[in-house]
Amino acid sequence: MPATLERVPGKRTFARGVHPPDCKALAADAPIEVVATPGEVQIPLLQHTGAPAVPVVKNRQAVVLGELLARAEAFVSAAVHASLAGKVGRETRVTLPNGRHVAALQVRADGEQLEGEALRAEILGGDWPTSGLDSYTPEQIVQAVRAAGVVGLGGAAFPTHVKLTRNAQRPTDVLLLNGSECEPYLTADYRLMVEAPGPIVTGALLAGRAIGAERVLVGIEDNKPQAIRALRQAAAGTGIQIVPVQTKYPMGGERQLIPAVLGREVPTGGLPLDVGVVVLNVGTAAAVARAVVRGRPLTHRVVTVSGPGVVRPRNLLVPIGISYQELIDACGGLREDAARVVAGGPMMGFALGDLETPVTKGTSGITVLTQAELTRDAEQPCVRCGRCVDVCPLHLVPTKIALAAKHRDWDLARRYHMLACMECGCCAFACPSRIPLVQLIRMGKALVPRS
Repeated sequence: MPATLERVPGKRTFARGVHPPDCKALAADAPIEVVATPGEVQIPLLQHTGAPAVPVVKNRQAVVLGELLARAEAFVSAAVHASLAGKVGRETRVTLPNGRHVAALQVRADGEQLEGEALRAEILGGDWPTSGLDSYTPEQIVQAVRAAGVVGLGGAAFPTHVKLTRNAQRPTDVLLLNGSECEPYLTADYRLMVEAPGPIVTGALLAGRAIGAERVLVGIEDNKPQAIRALRQAAAGTGIQIVPVQTKYPMGGERQLIPAVLGREVPTGGLPLDVGVVVLNVGTAAAVARAVVRGRPLTHRVVTVSGPGVVRPRNLLVPIGISYQELIDACGGLREDAARVVAGGPMMGFALGDLETPVTKGTSGITVLTQAELTRDAEQPCVRCGRCVDVCPLHLVPTKIALAAKHRDWDLARRYHMLACMECGCCAFACPSRIPLVQLIRMGKALVPRS
């Protein structure tokens, strides 16, 4: 594989987008810390795109860390595993940040737990090979990733084994790792790249082998020089190319990162496969390495807890199923002026109404905002300025889509490609009339008839 950037045709940026304050200084220098094992976890059976996992354990059954709780029976699904040692409780229901009610399995901690530095070493530490990986066949890699329940850790939570399964009709030649993490406040991926580049590189090589990629590249925003240096050093001699890209929101979207790095445009409503690319988050690549090399399932992930409304912003290695409340408590709790807790970042996240909501595989961060950040002018009528159109990275017309959604005009909404909207929030950020464009579009996507 070529190792020089001269062969990377992208212009390091994409059309449109916005530049919100990144607010990353609050947590960027906070090393990853292992959160204390909670007394119990609530593990949703549907925390990914696709069909729910099917339970294989019984009430009061003893389980160990990493034991299978529910298997993926559908192709587009993901298994879930115990994130601590304990006993299984009865199946219950939990509400996810997007408002969806899903079944979940409770596991109460019982017995000796793997904690602290021992847990960190098990998940992130040790040696990660960059040679000899051709001993794994593409089929073995895909099977190991599926058995481990790996999904996209950037937020979409799409089952990774589906992405890594070769498609004869749409062959791929590039694996592109996403290390942009453009959402304000969030620094989980950044700390992972700085502190544990080894499993990221190993996972990238394995994923590239699985899909038959001719090239493996990593796109990282240029406001993360430490991450760029760490990955370049870890990837030396492997042929993996580290590509700095312009810091601009939403560079972390695959339809923005692909043209920025490769100069290829994903068609509206299309997929990266349509242009020969598979995109994985850097955290997902690390999970692939653990699944294949160590045979370990996805039980923990790094989560940023940040924002001016939390006492001590931190980056935490946490078990899947721990509550948002426990993570906030681990950061010293809420400040007196805390006004809103957001699952994710402020641009694309969901406001939380219940802090007992469990962390899922797709939880990248928790942002706590104060009233000062939420103060905004009252909504005004649209002035037809076109700013939302000027900044939309997908070249959509947000006002038309939002208006169609508001009035349930589904024909108009489809005509303006409502379902293609990535809900990045650029339109609402730029709107001088303070119209809640993203919320209207999100509502429309939830209500539109699918037939």
